[in-house]
Amino acid sequence: LAVMENLFLQSPSTTALLGTVGILLVLYIFFPNFDHQRKEPPGPRPLPVVGNLLQLDLKSLHSSLYELSKKYGSVFTVCFGPQKMVVLAGYKTVKQALVNYGVEFGDRLINPVGQAVLFANGELWKEMRRFALSNLRDYGMGKKAAEEKIIEEIQYLLQEFESHEGKPFSVTKSINYAVSNIISAIIYGSRFDYSDAQFQQMVNRANETIQLSGTPSVQLFNLYPWLFQWARNKMQLCKNVAENRKQMKLLIKRLQETLNVEMCRGFVDSFLAHKRKLEDSGMTESYYTIEILVTTVGNLFAAGTDTTGTTLRWGLLFMAKYPHIQDQVQEELSRVVGSRQVRAEDRMILPFTDAVIHETQRLANILPIALPHVTTTDVTFQGFFIKKGTPVIPLLTSVLWDETEWEKPQVFNPAHFLDKDGKFVKRDAFMPFSAGRRACLGESLARMELFLFFTSLLQRFRFTPPPGVKEEELDLTPALGFTLMPMPQDLCAVMQAVRRI
Repeated sequence: LAVMENLFLQSPSTTALLGTVGILLVLYIFFPNFDHQRKEPPGPRPLPVVGNLLQLDLKSLHSSLYELSKKYGSVFTVCFGPQKMVVLAGYKTVKQALVNYGVEFGDRLINPVGQAVLFANGELWKEMRRFALSNLRDYGMGKKAAEEKIIEEIQYLLQEFESHEGKPFSVTKSINYAVSNIISAIIYGSRFDYSDAQFQQMVNRANETIQLSGTPSVQLFNLYPWLFQWARNKMQLCKNVAENRKQMKLLIKRLQETLNVEMCRGFVDSFLAHKRKLEDSGMTESYYTIEILVTTVGNLFAAGTDTTGTTLRWGLLFMAKYPHIQDQVQEELSRVVGSRQVRAEDRMILPFTDAVIHETQRLANILPIALPHVTTTDVTFQGFFIKKGTPVIPLLTSVLWDETEWEKPQVFNPAHFLDKDGKFVKRDAFMPFSAGRRACLGESLARMELFLFFTSLLQRFRFTPPPGVKEEELDLTPALGFTLMPMPQDLCAVMQAVRRI
């Protein structure tokens, strides 16, 4: 005890030494990655435990990050509670990271629900992505076979819209069912009737799950699972995932019982056939398990439904909101295509319509934050050191609304994709499907679906607000969720004078 008393009653130099040790201890505890020799990305100063959460609006996280990018630059650090993440902002920075540094930024932040195509790394991801790309192409993704599936489904959707006889209705469920049937036909080999209760539940749960995953309580659960494990939204999300996995297992079991490896009906059959082939060869351990198949199918089904369906809903809302643009789309369709069925190849001769679809994707910005990446190694990027294993957020909002790339980023302006002669122009900063190794593998299918569904609907119907509602009263504020979807509001689909026979 006397030794301790003597230690604390030493000269001022001893006190200074103890103070320095205390400061270093605090830095070690709260900033374990601090290294004065390596310049890390700047960012707002975090607080212990909560990090920068008090400076972020979790209901509109992309907006908060976009504002921070204006202060801290295109590469900056944000602490989501105890988790340090690096945010990439602006077209040039996001493209450089995902394309030029694709390997270094190539891993995915793992989702606790399961690993497959979207949430996997290493050999599992490589094998599942290779298998998915190869087999989805075999079943028509982006090809003529897919076009025929889409055109067949369009007829059911047109009938559904027509049944409302021009009266106000919500387009959400019918669009989601139609789009879901395209990926269902590719995955399972057949479509479902819109009135099929199990199909409705599966689609509705998948869409609700995506929206719940973007709510503040679920985001907080991801950061503090011990504190928010009983949050209502988190529990509902887990219930939805469990129910959909149960339903998918039943569908897969039925296909497995009637499997003919010589005549595969869809993606599931191909997976099961490959699984059987490996087992027959004596391989007892592989990535081709029922659990991984269920997770992969769930990934494909959710991704193939929500994003395309949400974009179509935005497109119809924009047409009702901006009737002069709808006039131009319908004039071009009438003049160029007439009453025949629009085909994928018509995109080349419908430049204004194509520009409107692209502008819908750009301004709607339905996936404002790409799924988080993770660095595979220590990397120096734009002069900043980023440690291996650091989660990285590509801020797609900052690309699609980049003020250095778009003339009027906050305005619905199809001229963004047209030259002075009215011809369609590709824009490098158009990146709604992300980019690089982790870009959306269903991009070609989504592009075809958007074009054929949108043009067929505009060819048949005029979209207007409900009676008594003015165009300017239609709300373009997105609803809360992981993807940005329109607020619930009814539209009228009024039959056009000229209709296809």
